[in-house]
Amino acid sequence: MDVVALHRFVTGAGRSWADVTAVDAAAVGERHALNVCRARPAVVVSGADPAALGRGLAGWRRTLVVDSAAGASTVDPADAVVRRWESPGAVLCLAEQDFAPAPGGWALPDDEFAHRAGMVAAVEVRALALARLAPRPGVLVWDVGAGPGAVGVECARLGAAVVAVERDPVQCVRIIANASAHGVDVRVVEAELGEAGELPTPDAVFVGGGGPEVVRRVARSGARRVVVATPRLDRVVPARDALAGAGYEVEGSQLSAARLAGGSLLAANPVTVLWGRKEP
Repeated sequence: MDVVALHRFVTGAGRSWADVTAVDAAAVGERHALNVCRARPAVVVSGADPAALGRGLAGWRRTLVVDSAAGASTVDPADAVVRRWESPGAVLCLAEQDFAPAPGGWALPDDEFAHRAGMVAAVEVRALALARLAPRPGVLVWDVGAGPGAVGVECARLGAAVVAVERDPVQCVRIIANASAHGVDVRVVEAELGEAGELPTPDAVFVGGGGPEVVRRVARSGARRVVVATPRLDRVVPARDALAGAGYEVEGSQLSAARLAGGSLLAANPVTVLWGRKEP
């Protein structure tokens, strides 16, 4: 479908072309297109199977408008999976409500996030984690043991689709609040990773909570990049071994920051950050 036809389809569905992200799944791949649909509020996709998009959007609050030989049809993702589509064309994927990332760069100050004292990934940790996770449009990031979701929210601000896995219901409420405050959409799964059910395959994973077993599960997820942050030295070697044993090339660094407060430098507790990379 050419640009003129896409424009006509989008405006005919009652959306402004200026507010829609256009993706050619034939050019960038269906997985990339799907992750853009998971991350952005209004996406028009050409060259994709509506059923495949619907299947991949399970768990995200989206509506699909499908252009086909029978005309435009508005369906939820589950209906798109079971419908028979006659010569499907473009698909317009719409979130339940619009959102837009707030300005402010990345590695935001800690107080930009609602959190319990001592239970947020510090800005210094987030800066390094984001550099190693490489979040961007078209990729999917898991934030495991997400706490208040600062890392996941920052990944979403940079255009990635994000699934936050967190067992504490109070923290899950904070993730939702922080995502809303920063104008992004983060899918929240209230569970331990081992009880979270089937999640879409990630491109990158941040592990901010949990022991070696969580890292071992993450290492089997298929992610190309994994970042683990822990203040506990007894978890460093098991985490490294879990990643290395799964074929990741592992590096790491201990961050020990001293923040300027007034006229003094106040030391923060050190955190060890490991990152693993695996070639496709």
